[in-house]
Amino acid sequence: MTPDKQPHGYLKDLSPDRIKRNPENPRLFFRPEEMDTLMASIRRYGIQVPITVYEDDGAFVLIDGERRWRSARKLNLKKIPALVQPKPTKLNNLLLMFNIHALREQWDYLTIANKLPDVIELFASDNDGREPNEIELSEITGLTRGQIRRCRLLFDLPDSYRKQLEEELALPKHLQRLSEDFFIEMEKALKTVQNRVPSAVPDLNVARDALISKFRAKTINNITDFRKLSKIATSISNVGVKENKARRAILDIFDINKNISIHDVYAEQFETRYDERKIILNIDSIYEYLDATIESDDEDSLGADLRQQLLKLKELIDRVLRDSDDI
Repeated sequence: MTPDKQPHGYLKDLSPDRIKRNPENPRLFFRPEEMDTLMASIRRYGIQVPITVYEDDGAFVLIDGERRWRSARKLNLKKIPALVQPKPTKLNNLLLMFNIHALREQWDYLTIANKLPDVIELFASDNDGREPNEIELSEITGLTRGQIRRCRLLFDLPDSYRKQLEEELALPKHLQRLSEDFFIEMEKALKTVQNRVPSAVPDLNVARDALISKFRAKTINNITDFRKLSKIATSISNVGVKENKARRAILDIFDINKNISIHDVYAEQFETRYDERKIILNIDSIYEYLDATIESDDEDSLGADLRQQLLKLKELIDRVLRDSDDI
């Protein structure tokens, strides 16, 4: 039974002491500044949105609203509004929480990543061992396929790196240096390097440690620089760079003892080649357009503005080619 087929519940005022935390709740972090803001709101206005629970052996188990419940306990509230749902299956319990948060505040990606394997396993047990494909996983959890792919990169991380990320996410936002996006972009780049230049990654964890260290030291300034690392790895096939050149550049980036950034390596050794490729593609496009115009005997259809720009371009090309002939 999917979450949207659950029978409707009923509203009831409950004592917070009769409510228990859901052991399947994947949420890891309740940041103090967020809790303080919520408590101030509840102290002034009360709980405006009921929590959601299910009844189990005389107690009530949270499905949604753990922060409101925690705040109510700290404020010593006697009763809080709750929507009581029928007890769900273990799979539906998880999917209800996923779908509630997909519609409201989204969990951290690591929170989702920690529970997606459980969703996949429970789905398989209900479907004769068949795991959900990406489309099915998106439909039942309310996550986009892009979100699912990003989460997979996180739950494939070795435990020690997930621990580093958990420690960062537990900090107030303004103190966090390593983010989920950092690890996601780093892992995407490392996968590209592994696929295109495997000899440049003799030890994946050594590469990870170097990139993390350089990011903490601000040698790598921006997580989008990892996309440039991917472009260095794909430069062999995309712009004809020699494999040894790409390999040496990547090994320098992965050397923790070298104060070398991804941005500098890319700008100094690879950016011009990509710029040339972009120009060639643009020239091909202009050539095809003008060739088609000539073939159709429709040169007169060229507008005055376009003619003027083509003349300027011709003059510039003539000058560049003349200067290169003089060298």
